[in-house]
Amino acid sequence: MPNLQFLTLSNNLIEGSIPSSICNLKRLRTVGLSSNNLSGELPQECWKDLEYLEVIDLSNNHLSGKVPISIWSAPRLSLLSLSKNDFSGNLPPNLKTVGPLRVIDLGENSFSGNLPMWMGKRLPHLEILRLRSNSFSGFIHEHHCLLHSLRILDLAHNGLSGTIPHCFGNFSGMATVHPTNPFLISSMTIKSHEFVDQVNVWITRGIELEYNRTLQFMESIDLSHNAFSGEIPAEITWLLGLSILNLSMNQLTGRIPEKIGSMQRLEVLDLSRNQLSGSIPSSISALNSLNHLNLSNNDLSGRIPSGNQLQTLPDPSIYAGNPGLCGAPLKDCATHPDIHDLNHEEDKEGWLPFFISMSIGFVVGFWSVCGSLLLNKSWRYAFFRFIDDMTIIPVCVVVKARSFRLGRNHNAQHA
Repeated sequence: MPNLQFLTLSNNLIEGSIPSSICNLKRLRTVGLSSNNLSGELPQECWKDLEYLEVIDLSNNHLSGKVPISIWSAPRLSLLSLSKNDFSGNLPPNLKTVGPLRVIDLGENSFSGNLPMWMGKRLPHLEILRLRSNSFSGFIHEHHCLLHSLRILDLAHNGLSGTIPHCFGNFSGMATVHPTNPFLISSMTIKSHEFVDQVNVWITRGIELEYNRTLQFMESIDLSHNAFSGEIPAEITWLLGLSILNLSMNQLTGRIPEKIGSMQRLEVLDLSRNQLSGSIPSSISALNSLNHLNLSNNDLSGRIPSGNQLQTLPDPSIYAGNPGLCGAPLKDCATHPDIHDLNHEEDKEGWLPFFISMSIGFVVGFWSVCGSLLLNKSWRYAFFRFIDDMTIIPVCVVVKARSFRLGRNHNAQHA
């Protein structure tokens, strides 16, 4: 069948391997073989020669081995889904040419190694990057922030470490609210032939949620179950279109960003099982779309903010493991033995930078003037002459006023 364009045999019981003769289908546009019992390795060299190929979905099979490098170079490839298989090895470290990929889903495999730098440089149209449940390690580099079109980033359940880059605020695809949109994946519909309804499986809130067309309305970041450290970058609050933010099960420290309340689209916020400290920002009560919150098992302290959407989340477990917290739905702050000390410490901590900066300013200003006078003789003489001249002015004023008053008295007597 040399003219075959759409090969869609998903959700069957097909066994065996994918034959190398698939490389002879030069007009092939869609390969949809998900949810079967396929096994073995993929044909290696031919994929880049399939110049019309736009969609590859081999998810939920038993395929293994390494992913052919030629797949990444397919000139029109828009969607690559290999999730829920037994693929292994590293992703290619360098690629000169990559197709116009918009979706990469390699989740739930055995991939390892670092996240390739070329992803940020050569995938300007990428909107979904799903690499969860693998063995990736290393850091998220600033080059990865070049994925400006990214709307779903799922790196959960890996071995990634380092800090979360401040350049996360550059994900402009997540910074814009998208109330209505055409299909997120244009290649889902090819000449009115619907490719597949379910394009992603998103795991959050401890359960598995399936999204099909509603995925177009979601912007998500999931970095949970890694080893990220350092503070949550304040720039992440620039992502005003974000619906899900899951940073749980890491080693994050510092405070929750003060402007977290500006992320009005947030429905899921999970920062549990980290080492976050300080108080919960009062702006969090402005998250009117929030329906799942988990701040448990940190070192948060102070009064829990109240009002608005937070009133609909009465479960005390979402704040558990923070002994310094008080207020509804936990114990009343009036009965908290250390709450006044905690608030006092926070007040002192807030004033400390002010006093330090004021002291530094005084010392610098004082020695800028006095040091100059001590080191420069001509400046010192000029300064003291100026002081002498200034002392003459009030004396002249007093003498002049006295003369004026005496003159008025003399005129009055003659009158």
